[in-house]
Amino acid sequence: MDVNQMSFNPMNWRQLCLSSPSAVSVWTIERSNQEHHFRARSVKLPLEDGSFFNETDVVFPQSLPKDLIYGPVLPLSAIAGLVGEEAETFRPKDDLYPLLHPTMHCWTPTSDLYIGCEEGHLLMINGDTLKVTVLNKIEEESPMDRRNFISPVTLVYQKEGVLASGIDGFVYSFIIKDGSYMIKDFLEIERPIEHMTFSPNYTMLLIQTDKGSVYIYTFGEEPTLNKVLDACDGKFQAVDFITPGTQHFMTLTHSGEICVWWLEDCSCVSKIYLNTPATVLACCPSSLSAAVGTEGGSVYFISVYDKESPQVVDKAFLSESSVQHVTYDQRGIFLLVGTSEGKVFIICASSSRSFRIIGFTEVAKDILQISTVSLSETDIVEVMVLSSLPEAGRSRLEMFTLPTLLPQVSTIFADERGRLKDEIIHKYLYELEHTLSSAVLDFQSKQIYGFCSQVPYICSYLLPKEEHMGIYILKPYKKVQSRQYGPGMLYLSSHGLWLITIAKCGILCIRDVYTLETFARCRSHSHQGHGIQSMRISMDGQNILVNGRDDGTLVYLKWKYVQYSKQKASIDSLQDELVPTDVKKEIPWIQQKSQEAIKKEVNLFSKKRKEIKEGIKSLSKTILNMMEENDKLENIAKLDQQEFGLDLEELERLHDESQEEVAKMIKDIEMHNLAKSYLAELIKEECWNSMAVKGRALKCFHIPCVVENFPMKARTVEELKELERVLQQKKIEAECLKLRKEIVEAQSGVILVKKRHEEDDEEEEEEDKTVKCSNLPNYLLGSLSTDFGVDTSLLSSQLQLHSREEKINQIILLKDIIYKVKTAFNNEFDAAYKQKEFEITRVKERNVRIREIIVDLELEEAVWQPEFEDCEKPERTLVVQDEEITAHKHVMPWHKAREELIVNRETEHWLLIQGANTRLRALMDMMGGVLEVKKEDILRMVIPQPAFMAKPDAVWTEEERKQFKDYEKKVKELNEERDKYRKSLEAELKKLQNSIQESTQAFDEHLKRLFERRVKAELVTNQEELKISNLAFSLLLDEELSSREKFLNNYLTRKQLEKSQTSEAVRKSREDLDVYKEHYDNLLAEDKVMDRSFKKEFSEIPGHQVDILYKLFKRRPRISKQKTHSETTSAVPFGELPGSGKLSKDAFAQLMKAMDELDNISNMPEGLNPLVWNHFCMTRRAKVENEQKVKQKAADLLEMATFLRKRVEEEEKVQQEIERVFHELILLQEEKVRFQLNLTIQILLKQGQVELENFQLVLEYSDAILINRNIIEDLNSVIRTQGQKKIASMMETKDVHKRILQIEWEHKKMEMEREDLNQKAWDIQMLFFSRDRQKYLNEPNYEALISIQIGIMEQTIAVLDKTHKKNVENCKKLLKKLGKFSNQKDIANYTLSCNLREELVAVSERKDICNAMGSKLTCEKIVKERYENMMQQQKLTHISKQQAEQISILQTEVERLRMKTFPALVQM
Repeated sequence: MDVNQMSFNPMNWRQLCLSSPSAVSVWTIERSNQEHHFRARSVKLPLEDGSFFNETDVVFPQSLPKDLIYGPVLPLSAIAGLVGEEAETFRPKDDLYPLLHPTMHCWTPTSDLYIGCEEGHLLMINGDTLKVTVLNKIEEESPMDRRNFISPVTLVYQKEGVLASGIDGFVYSFIIKDGSYMIKDFLEIERPIEHMTFSPNYTMLLIQTDKGSVYIYTFGEEPTLNKVLDACDGKFQAVDFITPGTQHFMTLTHSGEICVWWLEDCSCVSKIYLNTPATVLACCPSSLSAAVGTEGGSVYFISVYDKESPQVVDKAFLSESSVQHVTYDQRGIFLLVGTSEGKVFIICASSSRSFRIIGFTEVAKDILQISTVSLSETDIVEVMVLSSLPEAGRSRLEMFTLPTLLPQVSTIFADERGRLKDEIIHKYLYELEHTLSSAVLDFQSKQIYGFCSQVPYICSYLLPKEEHMGIYILKPYKKVQSRQYGPGMLYLSSHGLWLITIAKCGILCIRDVYTLETFARCRSHSHQGHGIQSMRISMDGQNILVNGRDDGTLVYLKWKYVQYSKQKASIDSLQDELVPTDVKKEIPWIQQKSQEAIKKEVNLFSKKRKEIKEGIKSLSKTILNMMEENDKLENIAKLDQQEFGLDLEELERLHDESQEEVAKMIKDIEMHNLAKSYLAELIKEECWNSMAVKGRALKCFHIPCVVENFPMKARTVEELKELERVLQQKKIEAECLKLRKEIVEAQSGVILVKKRHEEDDEEEEEEDKTVKCSNLPNYLLGSLSTDFGVDTSLLSSQLQLHSREEKINQIILLKDIIYKVKTAFNNEFDAAYKQKEFEITRVKERNVRIREIIVDLELEEAVWQPEFEDCEKPERTLVVQDEEITAHKHVMPWHKAREELIVNRETEHWLLIQGANTRLRALMDMMGGVLEVKKEDILRMVIPQPAFMAKPDAVWTEEERKQFKDYEKKVKELNEERDKYRKSLEAELKKLQNSIQESTQAFDEHLKRLFERRVKAELVTNQEELKISNLAFSLLLDEELSSREKFLNNYLTRKQLEKSQTSEAVRKSREDLDVYKEHYDNLLAEDKVMDRSFKKEFSEIPGHQVDILYKLFKRRPRISKQKTHSETTSAVPFGELPGSGKLSKDAFAQLMKAMDELDNISNMPEGLNPLVWNHFCMTRRAKVENEQKVKQKAADLLEMATFLRKRVEEEEKVQQEIERVFHELILLQEEKVRFQLNLTIQILLKQGQVELENFQLVLEYSDAILINRNIIEDLNSVIRTQGQKKIASMMETKDVHKRILQIEWEHKKMEMEREDLNQKAWDIQMLFFSRDRQKYLNEPNYEALISIQIGIMEQTIAVLDKTHKKNVENCKKLLKKLGKFSNQKDIANYTLSCNLREELVAVSERKDICNAMGSKLTCEKIVKERYENMMQQQKLTHISKQQAEQISILQTEVERLRMKTFPALVQM
């Protein structure tokens, strides 16, 4: 894991804690002589909310449920199929919960651990048991406002509690008591604190901020906080010497921090903050001042007369673009400022002239370097500007001269906008055919030195002596290898004799300006930090400052010896703590000059502007009048609105933009359609094309019944091969079984009778091979697949499926049965589908005759015509018909005209054919278009009336009366024929309709039976799929059992290996202990021998002296312990630390010193020989050393015994694990055998038979009585009779109620019919009868009247035509006049448009300037409002967070009180 912190227990060096953002582990160090053993224990952290998770044992779970039906329940690792070491720690994603994230920890005197977490919790961990306790936070009555303590960055322990620091720059004191803690403010630091540590005597606290500043807090009656080290604010952007460069230098950071440093010891003298991002720095050679360029386009002038308190004396806001270069000339007359927009500003460097801006000149945008030559012998300053041309792969040099008297005559050299005139400053352009990264001008102004950016060369270029116009191409005069890689920079010394080069490689070279040879070289920075960024040399050339680019290092070099004084930069944004001042909106100097020039131009050309405005107004009025006249014209003569626009370029641009938008929309639509088409093709391929049997349905003609077939995919080659293999295997097994039976029968002698009929049986078997079925009954087979004629003889019995291979073969055969069942039903479905097609065809044929009859009988009946629906023909959904498209088809105009022309030609051709066929016309006029009268025409025949029937009956003659009687007779006969024919047609119509009804109803009945068949087929497939699911589940469970067994075996192997390792460790530890104990015993024996042999060694001296010497031999010196001060002892929370090896050595050395005092000659008894005294001292010293060795050996022996005991405990623990694994394996094997024998079978039950749950049958009949069966049957018959009577009475009651409701409904119907008739009568009375209708009825010659009116209207139309022709001629004449007038207007418009375009350009320039001025003011207001809103939002956010914390705590308290008062319902 990634360790963030590691610390030893101050009270026990054998304990070590390692923490990371995700885990905490405590390591214990165990020692046996010279062997050290590390043992790690992980701490179980709580969840993010502070609660604990009850984690179950993954390897040997004890709380798994028992399932008596579906087999054993196994751990999740076995279900996942894991058999390796990952199974020991496997947990599914749903079971993973986020834990707390530790940040820092500290030890306590009781060997406990305090751990701070990111979530704000404080944990206490027992060092021995690793029990975790979440400490509760006690909120104060007035919570901290300004901040919200979340997670500690560092923790340190003291007697009063724990000191913690956060990211808010505060040090907090945690007062911990009884499982809770309270936070109090302890100390405030200006930056976020990164690390804290106490001194050994706990009187001082060392504090380090996140940016490198170091503080020391001293405890006492008056605590003090001292800053030891102050870090700079970021890496140095620029450095420079303060004139003359022998005592001080200045540095600049990006945040605007300016530091003044003492050159001798590189200590910081003073600081000043600009509170704005800065870019460059330059010190003035002629005065104690410096110029700083910023990103905002301003230049700050710093006065450094007082080095300890530099001040900003002036500020020049040049432009809105950032300042990239600030350069003083050698004499300090001018300050040259280069900006990112390609402008070089010339500022007077003298403070007496208030740093006045003289003017600016424009150069290329990408300025690389500005070089100057200002010698005391001349009165001019030559300036060279290097810029890059990346597109052309070249570099450009622009040179100009500035006279020293320029500040006095600046108005002559610059125009009104402040731009210096090129012809006055003698500006020349040079270009190089390769790119340079740096270039300087020599003091003689005769040549230029350049550093090539792409090749490692330094080149010199001679300047032309003659003046030139345009761009002059310079050629290299001398080339020298730089021996430095990467782009570099060139600098000239103050005397102009040295050329200093720096590059990306980090090497600084000093060269001779004439030969370009290196005579001094220094590697000041590493190339890994991208080398050197800038360099400055003092005026006397003795001191050099080198600033690194990315390593944050500043190097100070001095001649004759190299002194490195490096200042590491760190980011410290102290300017954020300053109080912001009111910033007034400033206008750049270049804009001020532009505004002044614009005012002068406005005053100068005010009359002309008025004239142009009046002209524009008159022109706009003329255009508006023309537009109004255009609106009044007809559509043919109207002009488009675009033609009145004078800005044709804008119109063309808008048109191009619209075309681009249209093309983009077309492309998007095409891609969208392509994606939809691709998706549709995928769906069609998956759901339609891949189907061998397409899914379709059949509907009844008259019944809402739908039957669907089984959509089926074609079986793959692998499936067919697998099926063939299984079938072949089953046949082989059947033949083997048959042969075994024959062998058994032959051995028993029964086969003698059956040999005669063997051939007949074989023939019968061959004939009945296709009809063979399973011998198993359906209830044991588990399905009704035999009802569909499927062969199930190859299926194994459900009671014999024990092995894995048998189950897989059974699944394959069951899938084949499902396929056959579906195929059988689909065949029946296809037959029914063809039958429906036949029925629909037959109905169509009969409907043809029915329509003829309906037409003959003039009936208004609708003919019922059945059709296939989309569900019956799903392929129709894949084809889009024309009537489904709602959008109108886009027809090109030429295509439409062609179709109209074709239609007209066909019509004319048909009319010509009809006009030439006189025979057909005669047939149509005389006989109605037929040559004979058909029987169907009887109904349309009409006998013409005689002409005399128009006269009254009284004037008829006899002949006419006879003709009338004949007419009536013919009419009567014709009516009788009509009635006969009508009745025959009606009978035929009824017969056809009945036949259609019968055939369709018969099909509906067949479809109903097919529906039942479909339900049965689905039942069979579900039964077979249920068997497949049970078999698949058993296979899956078998795999899980195998995985569990493999895991236990692997786990057992690992534990056995661990057991061998622990046994070896125990053996080795025991051997080491025995050897060490033997050494200890020998040493102890030697000590006793030395004690006993003392008197023998001094037997030559008198006895009383021997007794005195023996007392001195037993005497030991007293070692005075160093007493610590009571204040120091009270401050140290850990008290006296346990002794270590170094402390014991120190104690032994102190003891030897004390022995030297005892060995002094002054302590020798009187009358003793000095030689004996020396021998005695040596013997006593050897005795003391031996005693110390015995003590040390005894401690080591105890430690080794403890080590051996722990190794034995580990061995016993591993042995228990092995026994547990063996026990688990035995149980698993029993479960596996039980699962293989306890099969799950599927049984079919008859309707009415119910399987009892849990088999709760009555097996005890002690209190039962015996009753005759006839009594029960008679009682049942009586009950049935009474029930039938009750049902009959209920049916009668139901019929009566039904009749009453029917009568009420008929009554309501008659009432509604009466109302409808009354309404119709009223409508007839109120019918509207107009005058035209009355005239039509009253006027006898209505047609003649109409013809007269038509004649009058034709005359009127002729008069109107003449009048219209005259008006058209007049309009044409008027159009000619208007055309001439419009040409004149076009010429006038063209001249006006030319003038208008020029005026529009001027107006747009004025508008842009005005908008720019106004937008800046608005932007400043918006910035100020946003700042106020952000401050208010931060304040409200802080308040809301505090309130949310209070609410969460109150909710927790309410929940605790509620649970406290909640009644406990205990099950009795």
